[in-house]
Amino acid sequence: MVRIGDGAKLAPRMGTGKRMAELRKTGFVGEIVWLGHIPVDGGSLRSSSRDRLDLQFGGVEGERHHGLQRPSCARVTNLYPRGTQIVNSRQLSILSAEELAAIATAMGLSDLDPGLLGASMVLRGIGDFSHVPPASRLQAPSGAVVTVDLENGPCVFPGREIEAEFPGHGKLFKPAARNRRGVTAWVECPGVLALGDRLCLFVPDQAAWSP
Repeated sequence: MVRIGDGAKLAPRMGTGKRMAELRKTGFVGEIVWLGHIPVDGGSLRSSSRDRLDLQFGGVEGERHHGLQRPSCARVTNLYPRGTQIVNSRQLSILSAEELAAIATAMGLSDLDPGLLGASMVLRGIGDFSHVPPASRLQAPSGAVVTVDLENGPCVFPGREIEAEFPGHGKLFKPAARNRRGVTAWVECPGVLALGDRLCLFVPDQAAWSP
């Protein structure tokens, strides 16, 4: 089942005759309200705000997560020994403005700087964003397309950054961010992202898995 919030509108599925595109354009558009960049030598996961990002096949050049390959991490230890070189599907971290506000409220904060979470991009306007289907696409006006990899589960590292700014609140991040941490993504088609851009959401045209 596609989970993109109440009132989801999808282009109709076609019949079984002619083979059609396997990604359906939805009625959902996410507006970019924040962009961020984590320098390679920054010493932490904090990202600093930017007005635009130039996306390449490896992500954002000069950014910590740039590259076509990466060493495997804790998220895939059931597949590989840690540090194994694998394809880099974690080039970007995308958050929802609505979910970020909900995290802040749950932590007892008035707001939360996405830079403390190492965000690459914050979008406004797509409901239940952390659960958009893997392999969904977000297309920018420039033609740039990013592909959703997986939900980004909350970890302790953002909590450490939050604790440095708001003592006593860092430990509240993981429970507050559960199911709200956004997604990881990679660049399928290079191009430019800019503040105010409206990204169209496409989802895989397939039935829910029911083994």
